[in-house]
Amino acid sequence: MKRHKCSIIGLIIAAMVIFSWIGSAPAAEPYRVGAIFAISGPASWLGEPERNTAQMLVEKINRAGGINGHKLEMFIEDTVGDETKAVLAVKKLINQDKVLAIIGPSRSGTSMALIPIMTKAKVPLISCAAAASIVEPIEKRKWIFKTPQLDKHAVETIYDRMNRMGIKKIAIMSGTTGFGAQGRKHLLRLAPKMGLTILADETYGPKDTDMTAQLTKIKGTGAQAVVNWSIVPAQVIVAKNMRQLGMDIPLFLSHGFGNIKYVKMAGEAAEGILFPAGRLLAVDTLSDSHPQKAVLMKYKKDYESRFKTQASTFGGHAYDAFHILAIALEKAGPDREKIRDAIENIKGFVGTGGVFNLSPQDHTGLTKEAFEMLTVKNGKFVVAP
Repeated sequence: MKRHKCSIIGLIIAAMVIFSWIGSAPAAEPYRVGAIFAISGPASWLGEPERNTAQMLVEKINRAGGINGHKLEMFIEDTVGDETKAVLAVKKLINQDKVLAIIGPSRSGTSMALIPIMTKAKVPLISCAAAASIVEPIEKRKWIFKTPQLDKHAVETIYDRMNRMGIKKIAIMSGTTGFGAQGRKHLLRLAPKMGLTILADETYGPKDTDMTAQLTKIKGTGAQAVVNWSIVPAQVIVAKNMRQLGMDIPLFLSHGFGNIKYVKMAGEAAEGILFPAGRLLAVDTLSDSHPQKAVLMKYKKDYESRFKTQASTFGGHAYDAFHILAIALEKAGPDREKIRDAIENIKGFVGTGGVFNLSPQDHTGLTKEAFEMLTVKNGKFVVAP
């Protein structure tokens, strides 16, 4: 009887030791990921909502227990929109912080600057910038992906609308940034294929603050519309200068106009601007059966309630990049090459930019159908009629 009692006590003590050991066992190693955005500087209207979105999503996943039991540890760097700073930041993320993958940067030029580094280090990058050249040619972009719709699809969407409006003769303007240069390339290449004649081709530097000289030239050509391909502040300046010159012809902007703050900067000059964009900016117009409606409404609500400002397509690019990485981490675990392979094979992910179907032949995973043509009416974004 005593032996039985002692054996019971022994079992209890052993169980206590085991549970004590389990309780003190170290937590699973966090998954270390990087993010690199233009949080400050002239492109901060891109990078700030991207940073905010990434932080919000990390907190949400960690509250839910992380990914496969691993919390996320995100290291965020500010490029200030500068290529040199972007290169230094990404080297820190790879070599010092030992991240598994990186989302960002915000701009096409900084994204292009990082391609050789990411490729050599064999670390996946999911850019939040638009230029098709970020992921093309595909055979040289094994480790590079991106979430914004392709700039060449944006050009096609603009030219389709011009054809519907009976516009045949146009003028183009573009900034000399990476984004502007890539957009100009597609504008020039696609115009003759879509029945359009370019009467003027003007460019300007990223620090230029007045486009009157270029627009005066355009005004004398008889162009029926202007396409301007740039990021703030240039696109706002073009709109204001056109109004000052009495140029009563349509102004088309790129998908880089997708932030309501740009409209506020332009004031009355923003009225009637046309631009292709994802559906986040006009989510209220979507039918409840649209596959993106629930995702867009949830992101918009979460972002605006948290940061007390309107959601933008740029934050949406970070939302998509973050979720694509999270899906890959869940499938692949902490292995850079397996993460890359998992990203490349994601199908049917419903994001803010569209429904993503990535493949070894397509590192964006979106079609032209991801765009809607929007306009500014009474200071708000609406679907163009």
